[in-house]
Order: sequence, then structure tokens, then C-alpha cells
Amino acid sequence: MAAMKGFFVMLALALVFAGVSRPSFAYERPPARKNLFVPLAKDLGPDSPQQVHISLAGQDKMRITWITDNSTPATVKYGTSSGVYDSSASGSVSSYKYVWYESGEIHDVVIGPLKPNNVYYYRCGLDSSPEFSFKTAPAEFPIKFAVSGDLGQTDWTSSTLDHIEKSNYDVLLLPGDLSYADLNQPLWDSFGRLVEPLASKRPWMVTQGNHEIEKIPLIHKQPFTAYNARWRMPYEQSGSDSNLYYSFEVAGVHVIMLGSYTDFDPNSTQYIWLQTDLKNVDRSRTPWLIVLIHAPWYNSNHAHQGETESVDMKKDMEDLLYQARVDVVFAGHIHAYERFIRVYKDQADNCGPVYINIGDGGNREGLATDYIEPQPKISVFREASFGHGELEVVNATHAQWSWHRNDDDEAVLGDLIWLTSLPSDPNCRV
Repeated sequence: MAAMKGFFVMLALALVFAGVSRPSFAYERPPARKNLFVPLAKDLGPDSPQQVHISLAGQDKMRITWITDNSTPATVKYGTSSGVYDSSASGSVSSYKYVWYESGEIHDVVIGPLKPNNVYYYRCGLDSSPEFSFKTAPAEFPIKFAVSGDLGQTDWTSSTLDHIEKSNYDVLLLPGDLSYADLNQPLWDSFGRLVEPLASKRPWMVTQGNHEIEKIPLIHKQPFTAYNARWRMPYEQSGSDSNLYYSFEVAGVHVIMLGSYTDFDPNSTQYIWLQTDLKNVDRSRTPWLIVLIHAPWYNSNHAHQGETESVDMKKDMEDLLYQARVDVVFAGHIHAYERFIRVYKDQADNCGPVYINIGDGGNREGLATDYIEPQPKISVFREASFGHGELEVVNATHAQWSWHRNDDDEAVLGDLIWLTSLPSDPNCRV
């Protein structure tokens, strides 16, 4: 194992010096922290499910994903009472190889139909497996989203996850950079074990970031192998041809997950898909429209200024989001928090989205503390602290956004605003 870790470290260093992994602009950070390598629980055998997480899989359905060391049935038994499973579903099993690493058996099962706002108990694989439970999202308002990007797996991450768990959220939205495995594949397993207590109880909806790009020239040509294998999202249900971009609807909210690190120019399949998806949005059914990306389009931090994924994607896609009257755009990548007013083409615009950067989940690299001065007028709140956000959509017209910093391991309210959906503004109707 030590030799394997050394190999990946040497590869990572070689790629940085070769220019494959582009360094960001210089900015100060507090001392980095090591990843918390979460070991496999001693009472889990090779047949036991681990890294269990769930995600929305279309209307009234849930995807259950887990990993085992041995081959076990891709079957989930479930019901609304503990120990009583009156329904079952079967799915698929897959695995992947990455240089010398070979993953465990990745099980993927979609269950349903499920009733909204209900607790379900479930068992993965063998009858001897432990019981898990989850709560489905509500069918109508109110609904609460937890939002956190650039999570990683440090003690900072653990603090963020503790606060998110206490928030009583319905769905978690993660705008990229999950495990920070960075070629070291066992860290994907460790990350799965770290988030399982939360991700097995509420759906986690994610998109990819730059740390999911694990391409090695001449050795491993597929950049998102681990991410696509482990975190499959409901892209087919939204007409997408890629796990890197998709959309879903829940309780009156249409959420679009875009891929900052796949083609996005006007001739790309992602751009064409986005055009179609936005045209199909029915604001009478889903009055709220939210978009997540990884590389932010608006950013007053010195970190990651001028990157292609931000500049060119904004140039190609900003008009689409503005014309569709997107309410909020969440981004990660910058290891700090920042909220902008409603913006379009770098100017205040009451019909533009509110842009929020929330790549402050707790990764090993630390915080981006160096901001551009003076603060731009369109930037109204910015702070380099780890934390998480909560978006509580109260009804068809109003939602409350709050950001909570990690302060001495306590969640402290740092920013709070009320948002009004754009369709409810007579000057901004589509």
C-alpha cells in the first residue's frame, strides 16, 4: 500500500511540473491539513455494504449505491417499518480499474415508487446486512437544500458534515470536488465511508470539479473514471448523454447541474442539451430554477482568476441562464464564501441570477484568503471561512438563503437573505 501511495504522489508531482495540472494564481492559505483516511469498520466483512449513498432517480424513485469487497446481490429490500421489507428491487454491479488499483463491487439499484416526505428502511445485498434508513423529499414546498462544495476529507470536512447533519435538510447539493483523491484511488473509498452517515439518509446530488479529473497521459485516458463509476446521477432521465451534466426536479424546484470540465461551447452536446432543458422548464410547476457549476463565473478572490472554465463558459452560457430567468447559480472551486447581487454581464440586473460561491466545505488545501480590493459593487458579502449553506424554499415566491461558518467547530450564522423568485417579478417574467 505504501508503494502504491508513493507511486501516485510521484505521478501527481510529475503532472504538475509537466503542466497537466495547472497551478492557480498565487494566494495565501493557512497550513494545509492531511486527509482523514477513514478506515473500514472492524465489524464489516467483505460481504457487508459500505460507502452507502442515495440520490434522486426521477419522480418518486431513489438510487441506492454501495460497495462490497466480495460479489453480492445487487438487491435492495425496503419498507416503511423497521425490519419489515415488503418491497424489493434489483440493479447492476460494476467495477473499474485505475493503474494498479481495482475497485470493489459497485452496486447500483433504483427503488420506487416511493411516497414523498416518508421514512423508508432498507437493506442492501444480503439479508444479514445492516439496516439503513432515509427520508424522501417533500412533494411540495417547503423544502430545504444543504449546499457545500469542495468537501474533501479533513477534520474541517467533519465539522462541516456535523453542521449539515443538524440542519435537517432534505437534499444536499454539491458543486464539485468531492473526495480530493487526486489519483490516489483508496481515498475515494475513504471519502465514501466518511460521508455515508449523511449520504445514506438523504439524497446527495453532485456535479464534478477539477479534482475529479484523474487523467494520466499515456496511462489512464479517461478523466472521470472514478467519479462516473461511484457517483452516478440521473442524467438519462433529463435527456442528457453524460453523467457530467443533468437536471432534476423536486418539490417545485428545477435544478440544473452543469459540467465545467467538459465541452460547453455552442456546438457542444452540453450546450444543446442545456438549451432544450431550459425550454422544457415549466415555471408554473417549478417556479424556482437553480443552476450549479464548479468554476465560478463571478469571483472577486485572487484565486483562480482568468481560468478558461470560468471565462469561456460564462461567455458561452450566461445568455441562456439570463433569458431563462435562473434564480440562483451556486459554484465551488474558490475555497471561501462569496455572494453577489443579481448580475448579468458584470452589471447589476434585477432579472439576473444571484451568484453564490460556496467552495468552503473543508478540503485539505485550506482557504483562499486573498481578495481583490476594492470589493466590487456587485459583491455584497465575502469571507474566507469554512462552512455550508442552506436554501429553504418556503413557497413559490420566497426562499431564505443562509450561510453558516465553522467557528471553533460551531455553526455560526454569517449571512442571511430572502430571495424572491424571478417569475413572481412582473418585470422579469419569461
